[in-house]
Amino acid sequence: MAVTLKAEKREDLKKSHTRLIRQQGLVPAVVYGKGKEPKTVAVNSIELLKTVRDEGRNAIISLTVDGESVDVMLHDYQVEPLRDELIHADFYAVNMSQEIDVEVPIHLDGEAQGSKDGGVLQQPLYNLAIRAKPGNIPEEIVVDVANLQVGESITVADLSKSGDYEITEDEGTTIVSILTPDSGTVEEESDEEQTEPELVDAEKNENEES
Repeated sequence: MAVTLKAEKREDLKKSHTRLIRQQGLVPAVVYGKGKEPKTVAVNSIELLKTVRDEGRNAIISLTVDGESVDVMLHDYQVEPLRDELIHADFYAVNMSQEIDVEVPIHLDGEAQGSKDGGVLQQPLYNLAIRAKPGNIPEEIVVDVANLQVGESITVADLSKSGDYEITEDEGTTIVSILTPDSGTVEEESDEEQTEPELVDAEKNENEES
């Protein structure tokens, strides 16, 4: 079910008017889509942030402009880094009957047995690429790691198939793994062992030249 968000038509695109809009708590935005003429609008900053926080980045938003509604997704946004304020948003008009490619957050569920045994959990993949109709996009992909042992990993190929969406991520991609506690230390020591002879050789050459 789409979340309703009201928008105001924005016809004056001058910088002075844009600043005024932001001072009023609104965010200038653009609505575009395949075969659609781009529209410039403004939405309430707090309401937009609340919608994304509560419903997720891939939420379907029913954007109402002058009494007309269009189903959109938040495609991109810009934040002013110094004040940490939302300053612009891009909405993509979607066709609810056509599949689209999106990335969905991955949520690890449970405490891995390997972590309890002293292993180090690593998660190389935080978002999963999928293809689905807008109404079938999950808020997150849950991966159960409770039984994961030291030395084991979960790849995209291990995920359960769903009739609502197609996973487009490479099946060989590792999502999470449990490393042995000393795996990182061994690599660091081996690097030091490789560099020390080079320093000794350098000193030897200097002595010979002198």
